[in-house]
Amino acid sequence: MTQDHDKWRWQEPGGAWKGAGLYHITLKIPSCEPLLGELIIPDNDPTKGYVKATPFGRTLINLLWDLPKYQPDIKVLHYALMPDHVHTIWYVQHTLKTSIRAAVWGFWKGAQRLGRAYSYKDSSFDPTNSRHNYQESLREQLGYERYYALSPIFTEQLFIRPMGQRRQLPTTIRYIDLNPQRLATMRVMPGFFRVQDNIEIAGRIYSSVGNADLLDEQQYMPVHVRRTMIEEAEHGYDKRLCEYMDSCITAAKKGAVMVSPFIHEKEREVLRSVLANGGKVIYLADNGFGDFYKPSDGLFDAVANKQVLILSPWSYDPKKRHITRAECVALNQMAEEICSFLTR
Repeated sequence: MTQDHDKWRWQEPGGAWKGAGLYHITLKIPSCEPLLGELIIPDNDPTKGYVKATPFGRTLINLLWDLPKYQPDIKVLHYALMPDHVHTIWYVQHTLKTSIRAAVWGFWKGAQRLGRAYSYKDSSFDPTNSRHNYQESLREQLGYERYYALSPIFTEQLFIRPMGQRRQLPTTIRYIDLNPQRLATMRVMPGFFRVQDNIEIAGRIYSSVGNADLLDEQQYMPVHVRRTMIEEAEHGYDKRLCEYMDSCITAAKKGAVMVSPFIHEKEREVLRSVLANGGKVIYLADNGFGDFYKPSDGLFDAVANKQVLILSPWSYDPKKRHITRAECVALNQMAEEICSFLTR
């Protein structure tokens, strides 16, 4: 193993990497150059958007389909090619002798060989011909130093997410299959997906994504399911909880903008119902917006439909995984503050 292999970073710690199961694995070009495919948007309609593979992209997919030749216990179930990355779903059919990281490492190194072949601008060498032994033939032509001076294109390690349960499979397939349409939506409607900074509300500064016109509505209502309501419902007395949730949904149907971080599952039930009925929402996020931020699966379509404004009072933290109680309290207080300030 090389020193780089020892430094491999994984999304989650744990020792189940040899076991049978499903894995969602993503390989990305860090420079975000659209080398793998071209986004096509027929009739400027995002719902028709798709990615047309480049020769380099097709070669990468050929490499992916060749994986079972070297790893017979692994089956490639699905993939989705994007201009600068590829999503794949691997099914490990039996417990592996070595960790799945060895298979992922092998695929990554193969992708890097393709990248170096692509970087070599010599018509006598065809990087799209999968029958080439990229490592040996090109390295023989150029020599060790010149070969490794070529850009491998894929300089960042793959992102791997174990899918704990089989029922996640259709959801994950749907997510990756919709990637081209969502990218097309962001291209056609860039204003709604571009991060806007320095949004001031009640003396507090936010960053935002979505429909900023929702700050000019007439009526706002916070959504905050109190702990006492949850405790009562857990003991069989859910009348107050149900009445409160119904009141939120009714207010949204009458035109109120619902404001909340939507932390508790019951609050998220309200969120889903409001959006399904065409209502409007200001969603307070517990993390800021990274350079390539995209709203989550449940919010993306609502942003495109102009139903949602996402606000965050904090800078983006790439290491953040869980919301703290103090942040929950602060965000709920901000929701109350926003409603008081904006209600006319």
